[in-house]
Amino acid sequence: MAQVSNTTAPSTTGKIAPADAGAGLAGKTTIEDGVVAKIAGIAAREVAGVYALGGGAARVVGAIRDVLNTTDLTQGISVEVGETQVAVDVTIVAEYPVSLQQVAGDVRAAIYLALRELVGMDVTEVNVTVNDVHIPSDDDQAAGEGAPEARVL
Repeated sequence: MAQVSNTTAPSTTGKIAPADAGAGLAGKTTIEDGVVAKIAGIAAREVAGVYALGGGAARVVGAIRDVLNTTDLTQGISVEVGETQVAVDVTIVAEYPVSLQQVAGDVRAAIYLALRELVGMDVTEVNVTVNDVHIPSDDDQAAGEGAPEARVL
């Protein structure tokens, strides 16, 4: 669980402004690990070339959850959160044909930026594992389309 100390003061526009803009309100903000993982998962999913997150078993469970409309946005994401720092491990399935190094770099950058901007913590590392490549023709064969005819009856 991360604790981020923020003090804020009301501004003349009715919005919350940084504490250095006037008299501050003291308090402590606690950000749960699951929130950090969810933000990282959303950021990774938005990267072009990412087909899915997680390994084989996690994707099977994820497909069932998607059917039930209860998508797990933390699937494929593991976080280690300290007081002021966070480390992230993410497992992705890349689209074919994309540069795996480019997609991994884009995922790393997206997660880093999201956590810096939304959570306000230092990101020590983002480790990306590409465990599969999705080929669009795989979906056709899984659905029974384009499957080769049986050679024997």
